[in-house]
Amino acid sequence: MERRMLTWHSPSLDREMTVAAWGHFGKPVVLFATAAGDALDYERFKLIHVLKPLMKAGRIKVYSVGSVAGEGWLSKEAYPGHKTWLQTQYDKYLVNEVFPAIAEDCGGYRPFVTAGASIGAYNAVTALLKHPEWVDLAIGMSGTYDFDRWVGDHRDSHYYFNQPMYFVPNLPEGPALDQLRSRRVVLATGQGRAEAPDESVRLSKLLDAKGIRNDLEVWGTDVHHDWPTWRTMLPMFLDKLLP
Repeated sequence: MERRMLTWHSPSLDREMTVAAWGHFGKPVVLFATAAGDALDYERFKLIHVLKPLMKAGRIKVYSVGSVAGEGWLSKEAYPGHKTWLQTQYDKYLVNEVFPAIAEDCGGYRPFVTAGASIGAYNAVTALLKHPEWVDLAIGMSGTYDFDRWVGDHRDSHYYFNQPMYFVPNLPEGPALDQLRSRRVVLATGQGRAEAPDESVRLSKLLDAKGIRNDLEVWGTDVHHDWPTWRTMLPMFLDKLLP
């Protein structure tokens, strides 16, 4: 399937950023790269290939967004305050640049699905929790959601407002939470090599406590933190949950 590349200089991140796109019609599905991955991560590891039947049927259009986690959360050199600030800039990039560009490319179609694996799961789920006006379904696979180990004792507003483990419990009653309660989050994880199912379980409990609809799927000990898992999960959930 033909791939298109949408590239521009991001004022939020002060660098050239690229969004890859596939498909011709359907609900937009925005994929977030793993760790330090780029916009072609999901094509490179054959996940785009397994989504082709859904794209050919006109059920979805797929967009893939690169990551800044390699110089942020995962960096061993970056100061924790830089890591948290960079995530705020990435969030601005999404809301002010990526999401409007995708909506325009889809003739104004919104809300979207967001999805991702590992740190991509964090970005997908956080995008829905912060911006339900843009996202109505988030699919987090093998998610990494607790970043305390990467920032130590550092706490600031950038970290708080980009860390669902912190801000979700304090969401106040009101229209914003009501809108979140009309959305849906899938938290899927294995129990095999390199998985951290406890993080998905903890986040699910926080969402439950706020009445935010979520589906927790904990698969077996033979399900690992790896591409074969995500190539199985994502088309299954999209086929099940989308028209």
